[in-house]
This record gives sequence, C-alpha cells and structure tokens, in this order.
Amino acid sequence: MLYQGQKLSATLLEDGIAEILFDADGSVNKFDRQTVSEMSQMCEQLSANSEIKGAIVRSTKPVFIVGADITEFGELFALPDDEIVAWIAKTSHAFDQVEDLPFPTVVAIDGFALGGGCELTLACDLRVAGPNAQIGLPEVKLGLMPGFGGTVRLPRLIGADNAMEWMSLGNNHDGQAALAVGAVDAVVSSEKLIDAALSMVKDAIAGKINWQARRAQKQAPLKLNKNESAMCFATAKAMVAAKAGKHYPAPHLMVDTIAQASTMDRAGALALENKNFVVLAKTDAAKAQIGIFMADQLVKSKGKKQAKTASKAINQAAVLGAGIMGGGIAYQSAVKGTPTVMKDINQAALDLGLKEASGILQKGMARGKVSPAKMASTLTSIVPTLEYSAIEQAAIVVEAVVENPKVKQSVLAEVEQHVADDAIICSNTSTISIDLLAESLKKPQRFCGMHFFNPVHRMPLVEIIRGEKTSDDTIAAVVAYSLKMGKTPIVVNDCPGFLVNRVLFPYFAGFSQLVLDGADFTAVDKVMEKQFGWPMGPAYLLDVVGLDTADHAAGVMADGFPERMQKIDKDPVALLYQANRLGQKNGGGFYNYSTDKRGRPQKDAAPEAYALIENTSADFDAETIIARLMIPMANEAVRCLEEGIVASAAEADMALLYGLGFPPFRGGIFRYMDTLGLAKFVELADSFAHLGSLYQVTDGLREKAKNGETYLGQ
Repeated sequence: MLYQGQKLSATLLEDGIAEILFDADGSVNKFDRQTVSEMSQMCEQLSANSEIKGAIVRSTKPVFIVGADITEFGELFALPDDEIVAWIAKTSHAFDQVEDLPFPTVVAIDGFALGGGCELTLACDLRVAGPNAQIGLPEVKLGLMPGFGGTVRLPRLIGADNAMEWMSLGNNHDGQAALAVGAVDAVVSSEKLIDAALSMVKDAIAGKINWQARRAQKQAPLKLNKNESAMCFATAKAMVAAKAGKHYPAPHLMVDTIAQASTMDRAGALALENKNFVVLAKTDAAKAQIGIFMADQLVKSKGKKQAKTASKAINQAAVLGAGIMGGGIAYQSAVKGTPTVMKDINQAALDLGLKEASGILQKGMARGKVSPAKMASTLTSIVPTLEYSAIEQAAIVVEAVVENPKVKQSVLAEVEQHVADDAIICSNTSTISIDLLAESLKKPQRFCGMHFFNPVHRMPLVEIIRGEKTSDDTIAAVVAYSLKMGKTPIVVNDCPGFLVNRVLFPYFAGFSQLVLDGADFTAVDKVMEKQFGWPMGPAYLLDVVGLDTADHAAGVMADGFPERMQKIDKDPVALLYQANRLGQKNGGGFYNYSTDKRGRPQKDAAPEAYALIENTSADFDAETIIARLMIPMANEAVRCLEEGIVASAAEADMALLYGLGFPPFRGGIFRYMDTLGLAKFVELADSFAHLGSLYQVTDGLREKAKNGETYLGQ
C-alpha cells in the first residue's frame, strides 16, 4: 500500500504502475475538504517514491467524482474574502500536485466526472472514458465558475472557444462528444476501461506517448495570435450576453477570466481564477443558485422517502377530461411507462387530447430526442374512450375536467362508482378546495389534489394537495406516481389556491391595482421581465393563463380570502374577460397575437385593451413597480408558511421556481426576502401599507425582522 486514507488510496501494481482509487463512504465520491487534504498528502508520498513509473486514477464506484461537496459552500462562502481565497488556493494546489507528479498519469472515467471531478481528469496527462461517462463543468448553474483549475486547463486542452461553450452552458458531455473535441483521448467499453488505462500509461512510460509535451501545453499561455484572440473572446462575450443576460454574472466573469489569463502561465492563470471565483462566491446570484440546489436536494430526498412508504404501486392510470391539459397528463404518464386510459364525454375532446400527445412526440422526433419506436409505444399506451368501463382497472384516476366545483363533484362521484375500492382518485384543480370536492366522495381518504402546470410536459412541478381526510398512504402513492412521471412533487395542505396560485393571485391583484392607478401594462411587463427577471410579465402571463381562467380563479380566491383578495372594482382582467378578450386562446387579451411574414408568433400591445382600461397616464419607477407586485406575493407566501400550508421555506421556493418560473438568480420568494433583508422588507411593505391588506406584513414576519433572523439561513 502506497497510501491509505478514508476517501482514497494508492497501491503499487506490476511494472511500477500505481493505482489511485477514489472510494468514499456512500454511493458517490465528492471533493470535500477531507478528500482534497488526502489527495495532497498522497501526492507528496507518491512524488517521493522512486519505484513509481506511472499511475492510473479511477473510482471504485459506478460514478467517478460528482464534484465538490456543495453542502460545505454555505459555511465556506460566509468567511471573509481572504479566507476563501486561502481555501480555494490550497484546494487548487492539490490539483496542481496531481499534474506535477513526476510520472505520467492516466484517468479512467465512467459515470459522472463533473465540476471538481472533471477538473481532476484535466490535471491528469491522459484520459480514457467508458460508455457511461458524463463529463462537464456545471459550476455556472450554481452561479460560480470552475475554481480548481478548470478555466486554465480546459481551454489549453480543447481550445478556448470549445471550453467557454462547455463552461458557459454547464452541460454534461458523453465520452464520444468529449473525444470529438479532445477532452478525452479514447472511449472504450466498461469492461475494457481499466485495461485501456493500463495500456495507455505503459505507452507513456515507454515514450510512445509524449506526456511531458501534453502537460507542458496545459501549463503554458494559450496559443492564440492577437486577431484569433480578439475574435474568440468577442464571440464568446456576445454569446454569453445573449444567452445569460445581465442577471447571471458567472458566465460573464468566466469568459473575462479566460481572456485575461490567455497570455499567462499556469501560476498566473490559477491565481486569477482563484481571485475571480471568490468574487462570484460572494454574489447574491451564487447564494440563490446554491440555495436552489440544496432545496432541490431536500425536495427530491423528501419525495423519495415518502414514495418508499407507499403500499400501492401505480401500474395503470386513467385521466378524466381530455383536451390539452388531459392530453398532456396522459402523455406524461404514458411516456414514462404507465399505460393510461383517457376518458371524455365527447369524441372531439379525445381527438384533441391525442393530438396534444402526438404533437409533443412529433416535436421531440424533429429535435432527435424521440425515436419512432418511442412515439409508437407512447401513443399505443394511451387508450381513448367514451366509456367508464375502461377505467375499472386503473390504480389511479386523475380528474381534469372544467374548473367548476359542481361539475368536478359530479364527475368525482361518478368515478367512485366505476373504480376499484382501493383505487386512488385525484383532482387536477388549480384553486378549488380539496375538502370541498371530497364532500362528493364516500371514501375521501383515497382522494387528494394533483395540480399539474401547463404545459404539463415542460413544467417540473406537481402540487400534491392533502385534504383533511386524505390518508398518508394515498399521499405516498401519489408522490411515487409523480416521481415515476418525471415530476417534482411538493405536498401542501388544502386551502383555496393551495400554495402556488394562492401566492400568485395577490401578485396579479397588485398588478391590477397598479394599472388602475395609471401604469402602462407594457411598462410593467418590461420591468418585471428585464429587471426583476420573470420569464413573462404579469399582463403577458395573464394572457397565457387565459383571462377567463384568471377571472374565475380570482373569484375563488375572493371567496376563500375575502379580507385580502376581494375582487377589485373595474379590474382590468375582468374588463377584458367581459369583452371576450381571453388572451392567447382567442388571439387577444392585453396583447394581440398574430404571426409575422415568416410565420413566427408575435404580440403587440392591444389598442382594445388600452381603450377598456382608459387610464394609462401615470409613470412609475421600476422600484415602485417591483415593490407593488412582489410585496403581496411575499406576504402571502409568509402566511402559507405560518399556517402550515407548506412545510418549509425551501419547499415554497422550489414550488414557485418550478411552477411559476420564479427567477433562479433570485432563488425563490423567501430567498428574495432574505437577500433584501427582512427588516428592509418590512420597512418597504410598511411604506405601501396604505394600499390595503395585501401589503400588511404578519406579526411573525415582523418579529423575525426585529430579531435579525432569516427564513433560509446561509
């Protein structure tokens, strides 16, 4: 044994070849502080051993190394800048030690080699990948850039343009894609991976591969002349500006770092990388995006634990109510392997549902994501029917008929008569109380809400709503089914609007009142999209939702929370609905929708909408627009947390991120409040208190602000 640590070891094989094994406790290897420390100690010992002629590096697990231990980031990034610089410099030095070993190194990669795992492969001299390899530098998705030498070594290995594309997009690349750009030197089958690495290192030892020249290339300035450099980095900056926009500093600074370091040797380039990594670590965007990662892990872990307790497997499903939403649900169920009956009362709706599923698959085929066989198997797994008898074998039935409590209650009562005694019944409702709907059922314990978001195949969230009488086993089975569908389930308790729509409609109410006070809806949309970061401003979002749907839902919310969400006199949403301006679905709402000469969709502010609203004479600054819309949303989210509608602030943030497209660089509604500072938020809300009850903060929030607390911690 050459070295034995808790996370990795090194042994001497025949012919003077060392085998370095990463083997941490648990299912994956990570670069936590202990692993980095052990890697440094190991390199010191191997460097001093004259018996070693070369080394292979591999993992004992199905994955190589998934990256840094992100759970350590909160504590680390809260340190003063100089201490973070010292940590990152010490860590990246361990990777330098691997690169500086006095013999050739070959890494065998199978499974994930991401972030720090990828950076370790770059520190080695040669790389061989297996068929399951997934290689990449996804730090940008955490608001960061590579910090263990990735911005230095990857450009010198595969070219600056390829490297900047890898790092700015943060995508994973399989072995063949990595081979095509030179990120790996060979791709072999899993069973030949170790033998291939051994053969390669023997060739390097024998001088058949000039590993010293390859190593020297990674440590020298980039080989770009002045014109090539100017063109390369100008193109990269333009691409990043177009794709990332101004709210995400990481890809911008990453490109700047590579550009500035292009004329430096390894020492200078690494020092610059260390410095700029710390700059990003201190940004609000990084805190938000790391927070999202941690919250996502919490939600997924919670879902898997709940699913494991389910006593009922869902192997046959049914959807009641076809059309676009029903077709989307049926597609998502079938494409993930659960045969699904789609029932409706008329053939036209069934045809529309099948058309929706077929359209999604055809788009997938056009992009090369769906094979003809997959399309055929999915469509044959969706069985359209007009008869209740077809749903008798369903383990779960998802009702997705019109958003009307009396209609839903009638349909649910009918369903209960045609399914097995242990079949689970769900309602895909966006606002109607689950307890109210449960009154129509003889066995409400097997009933819950299952709120999908449109378009179903794209939106990750499923809001699972627990009614007063819903059993734990029902919730566990529906969580398991949601996970099987490829969705992220978040369980909430029942109330009108549940979580997502309950916090969305105060935001819409803030928008409506702002428009009544004279704001131009196009100006509001521009601020909320360009400055706050929403994918759609409120007027555009209302058009997408449908003004009829929004008006109906506002009525449900007004009945549920009359003290805060009472209907507004001359609400622009109601005025447009009453004028049969329904939004995108009939071509006109706040905007008019059409296609240009090339057939591309376009929208234009509608003169008809301005005529109905009448007053657009006031001019509000961006800060006022943001405050007047976001304070009501934040206050309602706080109420949902305090009332136990949602279990944690982290889950609420993920629900808004996955259900509404809350700007990721802000991290969610509670992260937004924490970043602003609760005391500052309370002060801001109080300055708008004259606008009504939606702007009144709770006593609980006021107390947290007074005590200097946060909702999410570091």
